Amino acid sequence: MTKPYDIPKALIWEAFKCVKANGGAAGVDRQSIEQFESGLGNNLYRLWNRLCSGSYFPPPVKGVPIPKKSGGVRVLGVPTVADRVAQTAVKLLLEPQIDPMFHPNSYGYRPGRSAHDAIAMVRRRSWEYDWVVEFDIKGLFDNIDHDLLMRALKKHCQTPWVLLYVERWLKAPMQTADGVLLERTCGTPQGGVVSPLLANLFLHYAFDVWVSRNLRGVRFCRYADGGVVHCRSLAQAKRALNRIGERFRECGLELHPDKTKIVYCQDGNRREAHPNVQFTFLGYTFRPRKAVDRYQRVDVNFAAAVSRDALKVMRQTIRGWHLQLMCDRELGDLAAMFNPILRGWQQYYGRFHGSAMSVIWKHMNDYLVRWMMRKYKTLARHKTRARHALGRLARRFPRAFVHWGMGCLPAVG
Repeated sequence: MTKPYDIPKALIWEAFKCVKANGGAAGVDRQSIEQFESGLGNNLYRLWNRLCSGSYFPPPVKGVPIPKKSGGVRVLGVPTVADRVAQTAVKLLLEPQIDPMFHPNSYGYRPGRSAHDAIAMVRRRSWEYDWVVEFDIKGLFDNIDHDLLMRALKKHCQTPWVLLYVERWLKAPMQTADGVLLERTCGTPQGGVVSPLLANLFLHYAFDVWVSRNLRGVRFCRYADGGVVHCRSLAQAKRALNRIGERFRECGLELHPDKTKIVYCQDGNRREAHPNVQFTFLGYTFRPRKAVDRYQRVDVNFAAAVSRDALKVMRQTIRGWHLQLMCDRELGDLAAMFNPILRGWQQYYGRFHGSAMSVIWKHMNDYLVRWMMRKYKTLARHKTRARHALGRLARRFPRAFVHWGMGCLPAVG
C-alpha cells in the first residue's frame, strides 16, 4: 500500500542517533531513552509508519518549571522521546534549507556559530559605535504568532509532511505537573527540538530583515531572543528603540522593559555623561575598564568580562558542592569530579578578559584549603599552614586542577 508521504527510514535512524547523543528527560509517557531503545526496532518502525501515513499526532509536551537566574521560572516543554526523534528528523531536513539564508548577524541556535563569535562582534562594534540599544524579547517562545510563522515556513519549504507536522507541533498542548492540559494558540514549546529553528525563522523576518531594510544606519547582533543594536548617536539610538518596539508589537511580541535600554559605550576618548554605561550580553558585561597598552600606558577601554551574575552563580555552585566535607576522597578524586565543570567555566568565561575569573579560582582554592583542614588532623584549626600545604601540592601537581595549570595557585610560606 502506497503511503502519502515518502520519508526515508535512514532519516528516522539518523534522528534517533542525534536524540540519544543529546540525552534528555522523559516526556508525558515517562519513557526514557533507554526504555525507548530497548524496543528500538519496533519503536522506530511504528514512528516512521505513522509519519508516512499522516496519522502521527504529537502527544502533549511535559511542562517543567526551570528557575531563571533573574528570578521567577521558565516553563520548558519536554516532548516524549519518540516525538523528539520526529522533530529531529524535520530539523535534519529543514535546517540545511533555511539556515544559509539567515542573516550573518544572527548567531543563536545556528550550526558553526557560537556565543563567543557574537560577543567578539559586539566588542569590536562597541569600539566603532558610541551607543548601544540592548534589547530582550519578553517570552519569545510563548508568543510567536502561528500564522506568521507558517507563512514564513511555506516561503522556504514545500515539503507537505514537514508543513503538516510543524503545524501540529505548534498546536500540541502542554501538560502541567498536576495533569492539566493547556491548549496552545500561539508560541512554540521552549524545549522542543525544532523550536529554536522556527524561532530563528520567525525573527529573521520580524527583526533581522526588517532592521536591514528600515534602519540602514545601525548595525545589530542578535542571539536568539536578545541582542544589541549599535548606533552613532543618542538620537539614532532613541529612534531605533522606538521603531523596534513598534515592529515587535506588530508581530505580536514585546520588548522586556527591565532588560531593554540605551547604553553609552564610554571609554578614554568618549566621556559624555549618561546614566547607563554598561550592558550584559551572553553572560559578559561590557563596560569601561582600565587597560594597559603595549607601551605600558594606562587607558580606559569599553571591554567585556564575565558578569557579576555569572560570578555569583559559579560561587554558589562551588559552595553547593560541599567539597570540604569529602574527607574520604583524595585530591585526584576531587579533580576528576570538578575539573569538567571548572574547565567549562574557563572555556566560556575566560575567553575575554580572563583575569576577571581569578575570584572564582581563589574561591575554589579556599574550599580546597578547608578540605585540607578537615582531612588532615595536623592541619585542623591551622588555616595558614593548610594553605601553604595546598600551595606546595599545587606546585608539585600543577595540572591537577584547571586553574592551577593557569598559574592560579594557593600561596606558600
